[in-house]
Amino acid sequence: MTKQSKNSEVKAGILLFCVLCSVFSVIGGCGYSTRSLISNEFKTIYIQPVINKVDVTQEASAGDRYRIYKPLLETDITKSVINKFLQDGNLKPQDEQYADLILKGELVDFRRDPLRYSDNDEVLEYRINLVVNISLLDKQKQLVWKEDGFTGATTYFTSGTQAKTEDTAINDAVSDLARRIVERTVEYW
Repeated sequence: MTKQSKNSEVKAGILLFCVLCSVFSVIGGCGYSTRSLISNEFKTIYIQPVINKVDVTQEASAGDRYRIYKPLLETDITKSVINKFLQDGNLKPQDEQYADLILKGELVDFRRDPLRYSDNDEVLEYRINLVVNISLLDKQKQLVWKEDGFTGATTYFTSGTQAKTEDTAINDAVSDLARRIVERTVEYW
């Protein structure tokens, strides 16, 4: 072998090594991680039962004729938020006296808004909105963040192949709200 061919092999080897290192660096750094930036400081959370502040005694106006309410919805929201925290794994739900954080919430509105009508003015599609005011406190009861008008939503068709029942749509909206609350808590501060 000549000196020139050895230099070419060494350069090719170095080039291959650099390419492989780059590839492994990219592959190793591209994975999505659900680890939270707050997990080092906070490990546990108490989810206070959601309080129902929906005023069902308010008289519905003509423009508000789609306003509805499902009894015990606040309980469903609380259970769903706890389950989403358990699934996420960044903060472990705990009793209040042992928790690093306290999540408080109140259900302030529950709406069913029409989105699409048929030719004879029947509603074909609705949007369900669940609106809560939520706040996160640390164990010294200091406010970490607060969000008023925080919303979970879903849409549903009343007929056709994509139709679902209103109860199923409400459950989907509850799940969406819980997912958003957990994301807001562990990913954005």
